[in-house]
Amino acid sequence: MTVPKALVLVLDSTDPEPLAEFYAALLGATVEPHPGDPDLLLVSGDSGAVLGIRRDHGQAPPSWPRPEDAQQAHLEILVAPDALDEAEREAVSLGARPVAAVRDGTRTDRRTDLRRYTDPAGHSFVLATTPPVDADQGLPRARQA
Repeated sequence: MTVPKALVLVLDSTDPEPLAEFYAALLGATVEPHPGDPDLLLVSGDSGAVLGIRRDHGQAPPSWPRPEDAQQAHLEILVAPDALDEAEREAVSLGARPVAAVRDGTRTDRRTDLRRYTDPAGHSFVLATTPPVDADQGLPRARQA
């Protein structure tokens, strides 16, 4: 029997309240304090995903992208292909900083479909177009590298 578990991706921040509000506004979600941890805020929305923002007085912003262009852990926020420009405007208006935009080959036009940013605390995230849906599963398929 498997022990029940919950998965929460946690970002560290010296000032977690504004960072939690940034992600709540970007994702159309809510912010609630964790009932057992006063230094942890939980950002959750209708999709069921939960993002934790934890107070860490010694946290230093990540260096991204790194000069050697190595992949790092990051958030990937999926949007409909026709909503990517609007999602980008919204993210930037909330304080996101653009880093790069590339084509991954999923669009038939010559527009970018993967846009990289840093949040106000320097964590990396990506706005990407929704991958094709697998008809059998009803779930997005993994991206092809």
